[in-house]
Amino acid sequence: MHTQLCDQLGIEFPIFAFTHCRDVVAAVSRAGGFGVLGAVGFSPEQLAVELDWIDEHVAGKPYGVDIVIPGKYEGMGELDPETLAEQLRAMVPETHLQFAKRVLADHGVPELPEGESNSLQLLGWTAATAAPQIEVALRHDRVRLIANALGTPPADVIAEIQGSGRLVAALCGSPHQARRHHEAGLDIVIAQGGEGGGHTGDVGSVVLWPQVVKAVAPTPVLAAGGVGTGEQIAAALAMGAQGVWTGSLWLTVEEADLPPAQKKQLLDATSRDTVRSRSFTGKPCRMLKNDWTDAWEADDAPEPLPMPLQYMVSGDCVARSHRYADKALPVMFNPVGQVVGQLERVNRAADVVQRLVEEYLEAVDRLNVLSQL
Repeated sequence: MHTQLCDQLGIEFPIFAFTHCRDVVAAVSRAGGFGVLGAVGFSPEQLAVELDWIDEHVAGKPYGVDIVIPGKYEGMGELDPETLAEQLRAMVPETHLQFAKRVLADHGVPELPEGESNSLQLLGWTAATAAPQIEVALRHDRVRLIANALGTPPADVIAEIQGSGRLVAALCGSPHQARRHHEAGLDIVIAQGGEGGGHTGDVGSVVLWPQVVKAVAPTPVLAAGGVGTGEQIAAALAMGAQGVWTGSLWLTVEEADLPPAQKKQLLDATSRDTVRSRSFTGKPCRMLKNDWTDAWEADDAPEPLPMPLQYMVSGDCVARSHRYADKALPVMFNPVGQVVGQLERVNRAADVVQRLVEEYLEAVDRLNVLSQL
């Protein structure tokens, strides 16, 4: 399973684990993979706390940070970065805020205590808000990779990260997007098929991966979207990828900090229980289908706003759902891929890494036997 990227990053296995939980990042990196902390949703101060903790618990291993600078977002290049949040708040219609509040009220989700509302908050989702997160990440020596979840990062961002000796990666959902990454000089392209969780395109992984590998050669490609077994890792490497980028797998591990009720909801779900919806972030994002996603598809629902405005509407739902998980399950934000149907029990993150490696080796052995027939 060892690839050139493993040598470049100093890791044992080319298994990249995207997660919003610092415990999972540390556990995967200690187990020989490469944990990546999703920074969106963290203030710079909070992110510094998370990365300081990872530094202390990663046993000297490398890890990465994932930011969100969309290729396009509302007000991009037009609004004053100094007052960006205030200007964006003024662009959110009251009708959308009231609709979201009504959905939550109809489901009996309690309000947050006074002063803790997450409504109209802007955490990530723009270049201006990602810049301080990058500054924090670059102050941590064990951070060896910074990935952008949406679009090609701006040229100055790429230069800053690469100038610090780190690698820069970005996700894509088409060969066209992959070529833009390649032309911008990115070190790694992450090809994410439509069955993946979070923001994706609509092309399936098995079709997308070899197209992207060919489009950006010799730039290394990580295969993402629906990867949940070692057999799939073997398939990805056979198509020319140098590793896999996984996310949904880590939502239900022992170290993940999701509420127990939310973990159970994911464990009970099948691969047909997901939907691509703009109802939380404003861009197509694969998640569990529920009453919230249905509500925004109803005839009386307002059209979801463009990114980042829609999250300024839905952020209150996210915060209240985490606080009152048992009562908010029907409206909870659960970004997850179709691989959710393979999540059946809670395991330690290190055991998941080991399982993937063993399954990969078994798949390679089967292919070797076939080659000798």
